[in-house]
Amino acid sequence: MNISSNVNSMVAHSFRESTTTNNIANVNTDRFIPSDTVITNEANSVKAYNRLADDDGSQRSQTDLNKEIPDQIVTSSGYSVNATAIKTQDEMLGTLLDMEA
Repeated sequence: MNISSNVNSMVAHSFRESTTTNNIANVNTDRFIPSDTVITNEANSVKAYNRLADDDGSQRSQTDLNKEIPDQIVTSSGYSVNATAIKTQDEMLGTLLDMEA
């Protein structure tokens, strides 16, 4: 995996976090239909896209905090893992350059 893949993944996780945050912020908004972010790996490129949840016709917000809170935790972990991978790759590259000098 290269740094650009990690950066793409971090962007996708940031997008997912924004979606989840918006859903949580609208937990008390009547007739709110939450979105869900899907993260895919297509041709060695990480991509994210949103889709609306199915409308159940409720007059209240359809945000499910039992889904949104764990999604926040998973998203945070994914972001952290990619940041650590970038840092490690940067350190390895620095070591190689030091050896060459």
